[in-house]
Amino acid sequence: MGSLESSGTEVATVDVLAAKDLVDSGYFYLDVRTEEEFKNGYPDAGKVLNIPYLFITPQGRVKNLQFLEQALCAYGIKDKIVVGCRSGVRSLDAGIDLVKAGYKQVINMGGGYLSWVEHGLPVKKPVVVKEEGQAKEVVSVQKPSEAGKEQKKNELPVEKPANEVEEQVF
Repeated sequence: MGSLESSGTEVATVDVLAAKDLVDSGYFYLDVRTEEEFKNGYPDAGKVLNIPYLFITPQGRVKNLQFLEQALCAYGIKDKIVVGCRSGVRSLDAGIDLVKAGYKQVINMGGGYLSWVEHGLPVKKPVVVKEEGQAKEVVSVQKPSEAGKEQKKNELPVEKPANEVEEQVF
C-alpha cells in the first residue's frame, strides 16, 4: 500500500476494504456527507464522526465554512483519519483541506459510502429515542441488504408521541 503519510496537498486514496482495515486498526472515520445523508446510514467503522463538508441550500451546494474549525475541535493534528463521503469526491476535497491545515495522516476512502454498501460491509443507522427527558442514540448494526426494511431485527422499535419533536444527538 506504500506510505499513508500525507504531504503538501496529496492525500492517499484507498479502496473501502483497505479503509475498513485502517479503521479496524484504530483510525478515526470522518464522514463528510450532509446530515441528511448520514442519518440514512453510515459505515460501521468504529469511531465515526459526521462533519459535513458541504451543505445543500436553495442556492445549491455551499461549503461548510466551519469545517476545519469543527475538525480541529474533534481531532488532534496527529490523529489518523479516514475521510469518507458518498462516492469519494467530497472526502478527497475535505482531506486536502485537512492536510493543508497540518494533518499528516489523512486517507481518502475511494468509492465512498456507495462502495462500502456495494461491498456488503456493515452499516449503522442512528435512531433517536427519548428516555426520561434525556435523548440518547441507539444504533443498530445491519447488513446493507436490510437497510431499506422498516425495522431491522437488532433494532429497538421506536414509537414517538405525536407531540414530541425529534432532537438531534451528537
